[in-house]
Amino acid sequence: MHDFVFHNPTKIIFGPGREMEIGAELTAAGIGNVLLVYGRESVRKSGLLDRVIATLNQSGIGFVEFGGVVSNPVLSHTREGIALARQSGVEAVLAVGGGSVIDEAKAIAVGATAECDVWEFFLGREVTAALPVFSILTLAATGSEMNGNAVITNEETRQKYNIGTIHAYPRVSILNPELTYTVSPAYSAYGAVDAIAHLIEAYFTKEPGTRLQDRLVEGLITTIIENAEIIRDRPADPQARASMMWAATLALNGLTPAGVGPYTFPNHMIEHSLSALYNIAHGAGLAIVIPAWMQWYQPRNPAQFERFAAKIFDRQTGEAGISALKEWFRGLGCPVSLAEGQIPNGDIDRIAANAYGLAQRWEIDQLYPAKTIAEILHLSAQ
Repeated sequence: MHDFVFHNPTKIIFGPGREMEIGAELTAAGIGNVLLVYGRESVRKSGLLDRVIATLNQSGIGFVEFGGVVSNPVLSHTREGIALARQSGVEAVLAVGGGSVIDEAKAIAVGATAECDVWEFFLGREVTAALPVFSILTLAATGSEMNGNAVITNEETRQKYNIGTIHAYPRVSILNPELTYTVSPAYSAYGAVDAIAHLIEAYFTKEPGTRLQDRLVEGLITTIIENAEIIRDRPADPQARASMMWAATLALNGLTPAGVGPYTFPNHMIEHSLSALYNIAHGAGLAIVIPAWMQWYQPRNPAQFERFAAKIFDRQTGEAGISALKEWFRGLGCPVSLAEGQIPNGDIDRIAANAYGLAQRWEIDQLYPAKTIAEILHLSAQ
């Protein structure tokens, strides 16, 4: 184990109906008015938005609504939210939705306190402050409810970049598994893929020897696989939805990579270009990228791929484990090739050039020059 610091300041409130506690939590935090950030129609049609507004009113919390967040949230809408937050003088940001909504809410919280344009932080400027963030989660996928990360797409430059800061951790996140019952089969599957992607990045790219963390990852992946299959067949299964929601949170709250030493996020680096250029769902893009990257990377860490195959799929070789994961993605209805994702194979060089910009931003461009990224993408074309 390497030395590490694990600090996660987010309070989790988990269980059915507990979104009705958000007013009391805001009051306890001394918050009197919030920017209420949400997506499009689903949160309103489900009645969740009305319930949240009711508890805010009961607690005497003022609010300004800001809807319209899209999957793969965009910079222009984020800037609108920042302007509204400043104009309204809100004291905090309350996100009601999935990872995209929470990500944009975090970016708004950061931008509302800054003198510069928010995009500067996504280009590398240090975040030093943010409005407090609170969240009510409706989709098990990104883990944004318990970390300081946010991803935004600049529509003009086609850059999908991220920030990561302690200032953006939600103060309180409420997780009601029942809110995920109506998530579509496709997005339930994409959420499972995303959670697995968060776990395997460090698992495969770290230094060997941290077996405790390996076992945490393997246990979570097994849990995600088991419950994703149940959800596919019985979407309103309460235990499966609860297990999936908590597993996805744990997949990216800093626990599993603690002590593993240096690691990288290459699958996300490549996929961000797919969703930036083609607006494909993040989890769908990851299902395309992951098997191709694994095939390319496997010779660099064969023992870990053999372990993964044995522990997760009871297969004997790394290659068999990769094939099993790819087929599992396919069984959930996810695309596993560029063609299945409606992405032209002829665009590979364009995608690689875009992804290389993020490789430079993340300082992994020595291992992932554009030529190598293109090589990986060609594997995803098969």
